[in-house]
Amino acid sequence: MSFRFLPDDPTSSIQIPTGQTVLVDTHGRSECMKLNVLEGIARVYCPCEETEGMTLAFLQTGDQLRTDCLCSDGICVEAMTPLRIETKSMEPSPNGYDSVNEWTLQLLRIRHLGQAEQRLHALLSLLVNRLGKRYGEWCNLPFRLTHDRIGELIGSTRVTSTRLISKLRNGEMLVTHSGEATMKLSPQFIESSPLGF
Repeated sequence: MSFRFLPDDPTSSIQIPTGQTVLVDTHGRSECMKLNVLEGIARVYCPCEETEGMTLAFLQTGDQLRTDCLCSDGICVEAMTPLRIETKSMEPSPNGYDSVNEWTLQLLRIRHLGQAEQRLHALLSLLVNRLGKRYGEWCNLPFRLTHDRIGELIGSTRVTSTRLISKLRNGEMLVTHSGEATMKLSPQFIESSPLGF
């Protein structure tokens, strides 16, 4: 895995280009740290070899990541779009809303659907409802996921993900243009999700 380390000291603003990953190292830290997303969208994943980069959450502008709720090996934050974050020291807190825990719960709900097609449908609906916007005839997701990453998120192989994505394209429920970093999805497809978000 290729990543850079997040500085140990609190910072007012860190720019992370799309595709770059930072490691939030919690090992040996006596104080808890809070990471605030100032701009952009990030994928939060576990760096442990055993979990092979398992996605825990997606964060967007205004979301926070608390290091007192994470794996002792740390956590990785990948910029899905240009990302700007800040870090602050904080006291560990056992209470309150945590966006990572909420995302993990929703991703687990998706993984428990019976068929890969249902899981992909629910995943895309969740991503658009949380991170996308409706523009005219389409719902736009401001980033793309690789077929490998989709497979990881829905518990299938890359081959299955590719087949399901092709089926959505052929049914005109999903449109992507080469050179663009966005995905367009049919509002009817999003609204007919097998799970309510």
